[in-house]
Formats: sequence, C-alpha cells, structure tokens
Amino acid sequence: MARTLLVIGTRKGCFLAESDADRRSWELKGPFCEGWPVYHAIVDEAGTIFAAAASEWHGSAIWRSGDLGETWSHSSEGLSYGENGKKMSKVSTLAAAHGRVLVGVEQPGIFQSGDAGKTWSLLSTLEGEPGSEDWDDPANQPPGHLGISALMADGDDASRFWAIVQGFGLFETADDGTTWTPRNRGLRADWPRPHEEVGFCVHKVVRSPVDLNRMYQQNHVGMHRSDDGGESWTEITEGLPTEFGFAAATHPHDRDTFYVIPLDPGHGRTMPDGKATVWRTKDAGSSWQPLTDGLPQQNAHVGVLREAMAIDTYDSPGLYFGTSTGQLFASTDEGDSWAEIAGYLPAISSVEVAILD
Repeated sequence: MARTLLVIGTRKGCFLAESDADRRSWELKGPFCEGWPVYHAIVDEAGTIFAAAASEWHGSAIWRSGDLGETWSHSSEGLSYGENGKKMSKVSTLAAAHGRVLVGVEQPGIFQSGDAGKTWSLLSTLEGEPGSEDWDDPANQPPGHLGISALMADGDDASRFWAIVQGFGLFETADDGTTWTPRNRGLRADWPRPHEEVGFCVHKVVRSPVDLNRMYQQNHVGMHRSDDGGESWTEITEGLPTEFGFAAATHPHDRDTFYVIPLDPGHGRTMPDGKATVWRTKDAGSSWQPLTDGLPQQNAHVGVLREAMAIDTYDSPGLYFGTSTGQLFASTDEGDSWAEIAGYLPAISSVEVAILD
C-alpha cells in the first residue's frame, strides 16, 4: 500500500510525518539535523531526503538521509565561493531532478551535486544579467534575504530550469545555467526599476503537471497566471482579500485549479483578520473561493512562508501547509475541509510531500 511522507523544514530541525494513502492519521518523527535551522527540505525520486540548513554557529550545509530519516549526514564541501570570493551566508532552496540536486544560496548563486549531496560545485551566479550589479551588493541583502529564493526544475529537460532572485524576478535557463532569460513580462511592480524586465518581487512559481505552458505565481503585488511557459503573465488578483502572500500550489490533474494563501502585506504578514484561509480558483483565476472548514477563524494570526505549502498527486489530492507558529494542516479532499495534524512544532519554513511505494 502506498505511503504518504511529509518532509517538514523548521527553525529547529527537520521533521517527518508519515501516513498511508488514506492520510487520516499521521506519525510524526524528529527533530532531525541536530536542530539546525532548515530553510527547505525535499525528497528526490530515489527517496533521499535533502535539507538546506544554515546555522549561525556552524555555517551552511546540506543534510541528507537515504533511509527515510533513520540516519543523517551533512556536507558543505564545495559550498563556497572560495577564500577570496563572495561571502555565502545561507543555503535557502533545493530542487532535485535527473539525478542531480540544485541548491540556491545567498549571496545569489546556484550550486549542484551529482553524488547525492556529498560534494558541490558552483553552477551559476547569473552574472551579467540585468540587475546583477545590484543583487551582488551586500547593502541590498538585508537580514532575511535568501538570494536565490526558489528553483524549479523541468522534469523532461535536465538543462532547463527556473530560478527566482529575491527582489529581482524570475529567470529561465535552457542551457544548464550558461545563459538566462528574464521571465517577468506583464508583472506589476509598485516601485521604480532601472531595468524593464527585472526588479519584480516574485515569491513563488508553480507549474501545472498537465499543461506545461500553464504557470501561476504569487508575487509581492498580486497573483499571476502564464499560458506560455512564463514568457508573459496576466494578473488574477481580483477577488482575493490581499495581493500579497508567499505560498502557492497547483492541482496535479486540473490546469485551471490553483491554491494560494493571501497574507496581510504589512510588517506582520499574517492571515487577514486572524482567520486562517486557503483560497482556491477552479477557473484559472477568474473567480476565487475561500476554504475555511476546519481552520481556525478567530485569533489565528499566523503566516505561511513560500515553501510551506504542498499538494500530493492522489486521485483526490491532499493539500498541506505549515505556519510560522508551528501548526501543520492537511486536507484530503482538495481543500474542502482541513484538520490540524501537528500543533507544537517550531516555526515551519517548508513542507514537501512524496508518495512512496
């Protein structure tokens, strides 16, 4: 029988939650990674877990487990710009595909590993792209800056993937990082920009598995949809309570169904009015529906970060999200109803899901 595995990155280590295909009861394990702050944790197609961790005491490293959490090791070999190079303050995001693991770091750069995370080498810094003269300036990297804040691999083409440079936008490479193209046309920015196609604050991009030209993104200023693989974007914010948020998920079997969690755009960045709500569109953003059944509707002043929402691929997909105050919620009916499956975790930074045979 299939097993469902949640990999949860938190401010104090990585946790695992396991269930069967019914996803009604969960066994929680952890913390792992010796309590290091984990920015993003994933599981690859071979079942190896990777966790991007950055400690003020020990620096940055990638933790890995090849036996579903029974044993762990970590490596930072090669995760460096060199003795006289740029300072690398944290590893922030991971992607695994085609037998390779990619990690995005701050200052902005992408490293790769072909040996399951034992060693790393620099793949690209997007040097020479419009805006790179600004994102390499330490003055533009305040505390909390992630550099490369997200990576999205192409499941069919190992040389093609997308990277978000925090505060500058989405970029695509089709030649394994040798050259890059900004993919921000049609986005909105409510601030001055020195370059026409960069300077956008893209938070999260997801791609439909059933239509590879269909993408969605949660931006600092609005939700957007692309029908041409990211070459252009159309805003679909109307009907949502705010234009700001981080987390997003796309339905595995329906290209027009997309989920997002809007947040108050102020300094608090929590769910509006203290009501925990996931919003769903079934018509590609023409209309939106609030999903609240089972979620706290009073005094729920919680946030959800960009990697803290996931969706599985069962016939009736399950949705999962974790909060900045350590609650983990799950739905087994495409978001129509929710249950809290963990309530006292450290602040959750990422949630990923895998179905294991």
